[in-house]
Amino acid sequence: MEKAGLGARLERCLGGLDQKALPPDSRIRRGKVRDVVDLGAEMLMTTTDRISAFDSVLTTIPCKGEVLNTLSLFWFGVSSDIITNHIREEVSPRTVRVVRCTVVPIEVVVRGYLTGSAWRDYEAGSAVSGIPLPPGMRPSQKFDHPLITPSTKEEKGAHDRPVSREDILSSGRVDRKLWERIEETARALYQRGVEVAARAGLILVDTKYEFGLHGKDLVLVDELHTPDSSRYWYADTWKELFQAGKPQRELDKEYLRRWLLERGWKGDGRPPAIPDDVRLEVGWRYITAWQTITGTSFSPRAGGVAEESALVARTISSRRST
Repeated sequence: MEKAGLGARLERCLGGLDQKALPPDSRIRRGKVRDVVDLGAEMLMTTTDRISAFDSVLTTIPCKGEVLNTLSLFWFGVSSDIITNHIREEVSPRTVRVVRCTVVPIEVVVRGYLTGSAWRDYEAGSAVSGIPLPPGMRPSQKFDHPLITPSTKEEKGAHDRPVSREDILSSGRVDRKLWERIEETARALYQRGVEVAARAGLILVDTKYEFGLHGKDLVLVDELHTPDSSRYWYADTWKELFQAGKPQRELDKEYLRRWLLERGWKGDGRPPAIPDDVRLEVGWRYITAWQTITGTSFSPRAGGVAEESALVARTISSRRST
């Protein structure tokens, strides 16, 4: 896809499913980005075009939902030997049928480089999720070993909070043996992501994982290595820019976070209105990430609100009849 064609998709953004188009007793649970329909032992998960930053839903981004959903499917495929995921069927470019899991109430962030909120904490003299870092580190510096920096998983509208490993275990939020399995799996997933991204000329800087339990089995849920949950830099200029103390060339939604920070907004109060040119730039960065990682051209296939809602409605009726 070429950048010039993205503007035509602004009017086809999916802000959410149309409740009225679904069977009368269907209930939609709306997250920051996803609309989820309960099917009992299964769920339908639709990735909308909503975008959030600093834990607040802000606007819609053209093609974002399709990019996130199909890119997650790509990553789920290349990591299926590490851990089972929750996907059962691709219903549409935006919607998947997934098995219901008991979600572990911790977001597992793996960081390979000092940047983002970790840098802001470090610069302020704070530990990063309870992990003290040595003095003299610089922004964009690579860690000797990737850090696992967990955070609480809060509901839409509430801010996720950094939490230390010790707090997780002492509070009983997660059983010790389970947490050790999660840490081991997260490290393996991050290493796989680093390797695949490197082949595309990218650095997987940091990323977020969510896990669930299906019976006694640990399962990967939500999304995987998308521009929403991950930070990417171009590998060919990392060293030069790091040594010069300059910002990295990024390929993720940090562009939007920085745009918001430049206007003094960090998640509290009313956010600034986001103009169409910024929405288009964010959308193009998502598409560029998709094309760079997969090595193929992105061709939008997703419909608008009416089409997606009708498809979800048919799938609900079909699953209920089986």
